[in-house]
Amino acid sequence: MVSTALTYRQNLTLAAHLYKAVFKQYHLALRPMFARYISQDATVFDVGAQAAQFTKQFSALAPKGHVYSFEPGAYARRVLTMAVRLRCLRNVEVVPIGLSDRPGEATLTSPIKKSGSIGFGLSHLGRHQGDQPVLATTVSLTTLDKFVAENGIQTLDFLKADIEGWEIHMLRGGIHTLERFRPPMLLEISENFLARAGSTPADAWNMLCPLGYRASLVRPDGTVTPVDSFAGNEDYLFVADRE
Repeated sequence: MVSTALTYRQNLTLAAHLYKAVFKQYHLALRPMFARYISQDATVFDVGAQAAQFTKQFSALAPKGHVYSFEPGAYARRVLTMAVRLRCLRNVEVVPIGLSDRPGEATLTSPIKKSGSIGFGLSHLGRHQGDQPVLATTVSLTTLDKFVAENGIQTLDFLKADIEGWEIHMLRGGIHTLERFRPPMLLEISENFLARAGSTPADAWNMLCPLGYRASLVRPDGTVTPVDSFAGNEDYLFVADRE
């Protein structure tokens, strides 16, 4: 069963999601790590910005810079946009598209919980598996390289991507940008999510190591541990060697 419109219950839960987006701040243990790479005038890409939790941190660290918050999902983007406005994050630009390996359109699938609310934090572009009810919407996609070229981006100082398994597709569409700017990147690497999108964790290392990137596993408490390869489903910080 696929739902295409929000129910009364789902509309009610928007208030709770918006409250958290505006008044709660998660992932604070990662702030010292972000501060090492994000200067006051940095340009930051938050890919899969969802409910603005990382966007808020990036905005605070780069008050003279610019944060591009990519969120193709209409539900999440509604929460994100309201949070940006209510928090007066004037250095944040909400971008209503997703990043992939080619421009076009795709189906974004969001699971519907037993309570009836939408699990928008688990929305994904990979194929849907199982018989769980979902909200399916068509979203627009572009590539990192195309967006950078069309918007005259002159620097990219940091990139975070948490897009539920679509990370490899995003990287493939941004090779020229990565070669040019070599931004530090925080990427969610989940074996199951990547498999759903036809990718593997090894794809990230195979793509980024030739560009001079080295990886570290990042724990939720902010601990950063260098690794040579995939070490379990977690966030990974990729930093390029400086020539």
